[in-house]
Amino acid sequence: MSWLEILQEEWAIRALIASSMVGLMCGALGCFIVLRNMSLIGDALAHAILPGVVFAFVFFGYSTIGFFFGAVAAGLLTAIGITWIQHQVGTKNDAAIGIVFTAMFSIGVMGISYISRNEGVHLDLKDFLFGNVLGVSDQDLILTAVVCIYVFLSIIAFYRYLFVSTFQAVIAQTMGISVKMIHYFLMLLLSFAVVASLQTVGVILVVAMLITPASTALLLTDRLDWAVFYAALIGLFSALFGLVFAIELETTPGPAMAVVATLIYLAAVFFAPKKGLLFKQIRLNKVKRRILLEDILKQAYRLQEKGMLNVDRLLQQIPLRDWQLNRHLRILRRHGWVEPTRLYLTASGIEASQRLVRAHRLWETYLAGKVGLNAEQIHDEAERLEHHLTDDILDEVDKVLGYPTKDPHGSPIPVKTGYPRESLSRLETHQKASIAQQQMNESISAKLWELGLLPGTHIYIMSKDTHTIHAKVAQDEEIDIPIELAKLVSVNAK
Repeated sequence: MSWLEILQEEWAIRALIASSMVGLMCGALGCFIVLRNMSLIGDALAHAILPGVVFAFVFFGYSTIGFFFGAVAAGLLTAIGITWIQHQVGTKNDAAIGIVFTAMFSIGVMGISYISRNEGVHLDLKDFLFGNVLGVSDQDLILTAVVCIYVFLSIIAFYRYLFVSTFQAVIAQTMGISVKMIHYFLMLLLSFAVVASLQTVGVILVVAMLITPASTALLLTDRLDWAVFYAALIGLFSALFGLVFAIELETTPGPAMAVVATLIYLAAVFFAPKKGLLFKQIRLNKVKRRILLEDILKQAYRLQEKGMLNVDRLLQQIPLRDWQLNRHLRILRRHGWVEPTRLYLTASGIEASQRLVRAHRLWETYLAGKVGLNAEQIHDEAERLEHHLTDDILDEVDKVLGYPTKDPHGSPIPVKTGYPRESLSRLETHQKASIAQQQMNESISAKLWELGLLPGTHIYIMSKDTHTIHAKVAQDEEIDIPIELAKLVSVNAK
């Protein structure tokens, strides 16, 4: 009999429906469990419900409803016990969880073993540990459906509270949200989910259905709403295909579902678009190639400044083989940074390389002046970070340093692209200059005219800080010039 024919049987249809609901419910709820670092608590609750099952059997016999309320009561008792030990006794969180759940689980195992000795009692510990989805009754199906609907309605109704308390507990408290109540409510939902999953995957493997689909979804997206949706789908897929594989391979369904969920997780680990190892490696390789190209460009610029640019000298600076360097030079030519017919930087190549040199020398200046590193220590650090500093960060560093013109080694710091080569902001204290005849645009000329700074006006820098330049102009008049304007003003230094 093929698995397609088997799935048409009534018991198989019930198993399929029950597995689907468990996969959906555990996947969606698992996102909040994982994000709150409650995975171990989920494991604890799954094991700790066994005493509740034992006591329910003693009082109500083999009753699905009795098992449900007994297990939920045991789960809540476990949650309260763990929280009390953590807060009142001072035992570490993971130790408190381990103490309570092992004690409860042991009591449950002992109880089931004792009851099973009595004649006519059919309470199999294996079914509770690993599930028996092929033996799902109509009553089990109804209970699972009710719990599944309740869990999803709760997530939808209290999504905002769950979201805020998960990521920003302090903000949740200022909004009047009781973080403790949300925590216990989540424990209640978790207990419901665990109990509803007993018949399908059992107390041991329910943790896999709670944690693995959610962890997979969180690798696929950074948005919680989408993570909940993906986790539910992955849980559904794991349950359905796990059941099919179990029927086909004639093995137990619960472990098969856990294995399928794990295989999906491993696929996401390698192939997730943002967080997968494969795409991380691809992005890392792209960054390495970019850094190597920038290093070649920077070294070419330095050699060209000295009139010494050729392949042999470039190979001395960059640890590459001839063919590797030629390949990278072809890429630089495609970018328009190296001339097509000879090894010489174009205007855009010089501009790009000056940005790198500026980043390197500004960061060296910052490390020496603000961090206190010596000249031997700053080069390697600046070499590493120059490729990752954005223009905004460089502008801020430039501003904090007071727009220096030279690095700690005495080398000139190139000006930012689009700014005057000799700007008012780059003048040192007590230095003299005159306002250049040609400014970058008429707007700057108009602002200078408002300050009384006409072309050819002599200016003497008295002091400067990160916001203002205090200067003396003709007739000993003193004025304050905003540093942002000074950066754009062309001068002729004396």
